[in-house]
Order: sequence, then structure tokens, then C-alpha cells
Amino acid sequence: MGTHNVDTYTGASFSLSNRLRRLLWNITYHLFFRYSPRPFHSYRSTILRCFGAKVGKAVHVYPGVKIWAPWNLILKDECGVANGVELYSQDLITIGYRAIISQGSYLCTGSHDYTKAGHPLFTKPIVVGDRAWVASYCFVHPGVTIGEGSVIGARAVVVKDMPKWTVCAGHPCQVIKKRVMTDGLENQQTLFVKG
Repeated sequence: MGTHNVDTYTGASFSLSNRLRRLLWNITYHLFFRYSPRPFHSYRSTILRCFGAKVGKAVHVYPGVKIWAPWNLILKDECGVANGVELYSQDLITIGYRAIISQGSYLCTGSHDYTKAGHPLFTKPIVVGDRAWVASYCFVHPGVTIGEGSVIGARAVVVKDMPKWTVCAGHPCQVIKKRVMTDGLENQQTLFVKG
């Protein structure tokens, strides 16, 4: 998204205007975002909106989240992104309603084509569905969609799409079982059939 150089040995992959915009974001991040008090979620949401992010209501982005480009973020209502998460948003990252990204996880939308002499950058968007949970220290590859309600186990490496309402884990990540939830009254409900 926005790359303009197919030879990364001779120049930057992104335009000067993109790099200047990111410089302004990084200054703002370190002065006003990174060291803001933990409970100031609406304050950080406002900063992200000022830089082009689409941020819903009651979003919890913690101050220790590292964001490459806020203008490539869609954060839906009531989602949460924990300290230590890196959103490498060279392309669009969408985090769904009530989705959770736990600490230390890395969502990576960019890589390089090692089959070409210039080692050019390529980018692909990442989508984390509504009510999904990406547990601690996961790595999500470019172009991956994590289905609605899916749980991705800690330290998983997600290289392909994960289906709705499943529990997935491993390196590479794979489906382990259906996700079953209870309503608090010990009545089990399989939400897998919802989709």
C-alpha cells in the first residue's frame, strides 16, 4: 500500500510524504501517546483519530502499543489492544467489535519478496474478526483473516486464515477445536454454528 520503489537496496519503499507523515506521528507518539496514563483510553483514541485511524466507541488501546501508521487502522467498538502489541500497519489492520489483542503480539502487514533481485516490499491487510482473541505473543502474517469469535493460543504463528468460532494454536497455527462459551448460568452455547 503506497510503495513506490521496487529496489530496496537503492531507496526507500515509501514516498517522502509518507515518511514525513510517519515522522510527525512518531514525535506525537513519544510526546503525547506513549507515556499517557493507562486509563486515558479516550484521549489516545482521539490522538489516533487525528492521524486518520477509524476508532469506534469504548476502544481500549494501551499506551505501550506500537503503531507504524495510525491511518491504516480500523478499531471497532469495545476492542482492546494491550501494552507491548505491535501493529505494523504498512497496510490496513482491522480489529473487530470486542476483539482482544493480548500483550506482545505482532500483527505484520508487510514483508519482502525474496524471489526478486530488488527485494521489494509487499503488503497485505490483516483482519481480526468480532469477538476474536489473539492471545499473548502471537505473530500474525500479512494477509491473514482471523474469523469472528476465534481464539488464537499464546505464541501461535498464524500464516493462513483461521475459521470462525474455533480455538487455534501452534506453529504454524491450526484449528484445535470449536469454541464453546457459557452464559454464566452454566448453560453451554456453541457459537460456532452462528456463522
